Amino acid sequence: MTSNHFSTLFGRELQRLANEIRQYPTPDSIWVRQGAIPNSAGNLAQHLIGNLKTYIGLELGGFPYVRNREAEFADRYLEQADLDRVLEELGQQLTDTFSRLDNARLNEPYRTEVLSIQPDQTVGLVLTHLLAHLSYHTGQVNYHRRLTAY
Repeated sequence: MTSNHFSTLFGRELQRLANEIRQYPTPDSIWVRQGAIPNSAGNLAQHLIGNLKTYIGLELGGFPYVRNREAEFADRYLEQADLDRVLEELGQQLTDTFSRLDNARLNEPYRTEVLSIQPDQTVGLVLTHLLAHLSYHTGQVNYHRRLTAY
């Protein structure tokens, strides 16, 4: 896989997440927690933003970011319209990062002090993991929306 492939796939998944968030009927409905579902769509979106801004934007792109992972799940700091704007900004940040990411860099080590998936992990492996993580939680948001919004 090339950096262009990663750019395309991350862009597609971020667009899917943004579309899911936009489909909620009210701004408050993205924060509903129901039954055995411990995370709201808003918290999952905040988590994905923090995750990607940290592990791609900051680490690979050099974009400044300070993560508060606990707040991603505990707080409501981005409202529905803010999430839309931040997801768009994040998409541009990732596009910029991938445009500067040489394909040879994908085979270089990704620092385990930042994110440890396995020993001897490469940038490409971590990006694949992060893409799967984004897709997984986007699917959860889709399920949450259909379960709670009607």
